[in-house]
Amino acid sequence: MELPAYTHSRYFVSYSGVKLPLNLVNPLEADEIHNRNTYFCGYYDADGKMVACEKRVYGEVEFSHSYEYHPSGSIKTAVIA
Repeated sequence: MELPAYTHSRYFVSYSGVKLPLNLVNPLEADEIHNRNTYFCGYYDADGKMVACEKRVYGEVEFSHSYEYHPSGSIKTAVIA
């Protein structure tokens, strides 16, 4: 998956809920991911909306989501790979 335009990324242990976009929980610092087998990476635009996320297992992307939003802030499209 090619990532949509984003301004920053953050790392997380997991996600909660079933609604999209995924609700990433339990933040990690960048230096903490090197000690983990599994983690999530969220990619955010300048407004703080998550435009993509990936689940990484042993350094490989296991699955990814990318999101596009309506001007109102609701999800317009979600691509899950």
